[in-house]
Amino acid sequence: MRHLTPAQLATGLKSMLDFSGRDANSAWGSPWVIGWMGLILVVLAVNATMIALAFATNPGLVIEDYYERGRQVERTLATRRAEAPGWTMSLDTPADISKGRATTVRFHVVDGVGQPVRPERVTYYAYRPSDASADFSQPMIEEAPGRYAVEVSFAMAGLWDTLVAAEIDGQEVVFDQRIGVAGH
Repeated sequence: MRHLTPAQLATGLKSMLDFSGRDANSAWGSPWVIGWMGLILVVLAVNATMIALAFATNPGLVIEDYYERGRQVERTLATRRAEAPGWTMSLDTPADISKGRATTVRFHVVDGVGQPVRPERVTYYAYRPSDASADFSQPMIEEAPGRYAVEVSFAMAGLWDTLVAAEIDGQEVVFDQRIGVAGH
């Protein structure tokens, strides 16, 4: 029987355990380096997939001139605060609104002393923040002085921005509310 020195034994074990055929002194021979590189490649692949999905499903801007519209909204809000008629308005929207189901929405408006206001025209607007093609508007019908109603049906589930515009003597006063529409 032949006796091996510790150096010969270590060299033999090292050559037996190195199955990759790579240089054992190379960083690529380490399973830790290969594992980290694999992890980085997985993260990059997931990021590339998410970027591709974001571009493929992007609905785009709802309006083209968003900057000018934003500036106009700011001017309109300042004007409304200066010209506010002192009305108290409320929008009675049922809590259980569902997609595709007709729902009655009521709007109440009184002046500063509690007397009903009778605008010349009251219109209900519904805006889908992420999809302008679903937006709609309908005139509201007077049920009683200061009380208006409209029957609406929302085509899509999710968040909607609703707005009631009451016009009297050429001045438009608005009341807005964000609502959630259930999908079932």
